[in-house]
Amino acid sequence: MARTQPVIVWFRDDLRLSDHPALHEAASRGAPVICLYVRDEESRALKPPAARPLGGAARWWLAQSLRALGESVTAIGGRLVLRKGPAAAVIATLARETDARAVFWNDIAQPPHQAVARDLEAALANDGIASQIFPGDLLVEPKAIRNKENRGLRVFTPFWRRVRGLGDPPKPLPAPKKLTTVSGIASETVDDWALEPTRPDWAGGLRETWTPGEAAARSRLKVFLDDIKGYADDRDRPDREGTSRLSPHLRFGEISPRQVWHAAHFAAAELPRLGGDIDKFLSELGWREFCRHLLFDVPDLAEQNLQAHFDAFPWRRDAKALKAWQRGLTGYPIVDAGMRELWHTGVMHNRVRMVVASFLVKHLLIDWRAGEQWFWDTLVDADAGSNPANWQWVAGSGADAAPYFRVFNPILQGEKFDPDGGYVRRWVPELAQLPDKLIYQPWTATPIELASAGVELGKSYPEPIVDHKQGRERALAAYGKIRGKN
Repeated sequence: MARTQPVIVWFRDDLRLSDHPALHEAASRGAPVICLYVRDEESRALKPPAARPLGGAARWWLAQSLRALGESVTAIGGRLVLRKGPAAAVIATLARETDARAVFWNDIAQPPHQAVARDLEAALANDGIASQIFPGDLLVEPKAIRNKENRGLRVFTPFWRRVRGLGDPPKPLPAPKKLTTVSGIASETVDDWALEPTRPDWAGGLRETWTPGEAAARSRLKVFLDDIKGYADDRDRPDREGTSRLSPHLRFGEISPRQVWHAAHFAAAELPRLGGDIDKFLSELGWREFCRHLLFDVPDLAEQNLQAHFDAFPWRRDAKALKAWQRGLTGYPIVDAGMRELWHTGVMHNRVRMVVASFLVKHLLIDWRAGEQWFWDTLVDADAGSNPANWQWVAGSGADAAPYFRVFNPILQGEKFDPDGGYVRRWVPELAQLPDKLIYQPWTATPIELASAGVELGKSYPEPIVDHKQGRERALAAYGKIRGKN
């Protein structure tokens, strides 16, 4: 009796079993399923536009997520095959090796990923092998939200109104209960890929903070929705556990936006009084969607100003100031707390992200791309759409951008959103003994106050690297130079 031809499922940024349309369809065919992940570092060099290589923190997350996915696949009778190389060539070769009848995968609506997918489709067709692509990364495909000129929307509110006007996305698909697979297929291992740091091993804080994988993602969503009351206000408080902390799980597709959407709507139906908090949470999911749609239209979002007049902006080159910012040694406690949280945990509270970004591009006049690149390397949730879109939003050069003349005051931001100083005391412990009224501006303390708190400015904690007022005035003057070039 002839062996049934298998179907290959190509996993990418969708490292889950539930609500995985390609896997669901393959499992429903009754044929053996080969689950495959390709570590593709070569297609970028073959054809523009190029996908960005992962930063260090994201590589660490990928390693853990692949291990978790491999265990989940094994638990239902399958096996996760790992291979490295140009995805189109690797997958076509595996299809020939295994006499596969088809290859399925979920779309990533980003031009670099779609270019690789087109190459794969062509290679498979040349061998007489079927292929099928499924939606799985977004709530709505970019082609469904266009203006009269057939371009994506550049302002969030009308964009989100259009998305919500389309109604609920399809309900999430269940995970397969059982797979059969093909034995004897050669596979590399996660350890072979050296995704995790060793010398030095800087990932200790990441391991303390996170549990990557689909099970952890679903658990995190449930815990968050069970305790979402007050989210609309608490999300701005870095001293509280008020955010969902789902962003890295979404980034690697351990949970889908459709799962989040439907779980949130179910919670709202169960407890209508939480509707305001849930709407605010869903709008954050909408912002991720907005950034992904923006990236679809602007593949070089991390490199080019969306507003061309910013090409003339007089950025400063200041390696010393950039290094102080990266290390959390600017002399502004809220900024330094955020940068240290980022280095230790691979994330930073969203409110603080805006403050530290504003400080870099406005107080220091350092190009937003330098900050975006640092975040790309240090964030576990570094997303090709959200990261550059958010940096351009703060800089004033992007879509739906904050006005450039809005310069966050790092003192007032700290006092407003961390009024008791708990966030700063956690991440800048050398200031822990200062009273609340001084913790955001220690340079105003008297010598006796500093001594009693064990603080020696310029030694145990730095003096501010720029005066707030002077930095703001310099930023506004720089903006004035390009304002007439709109």
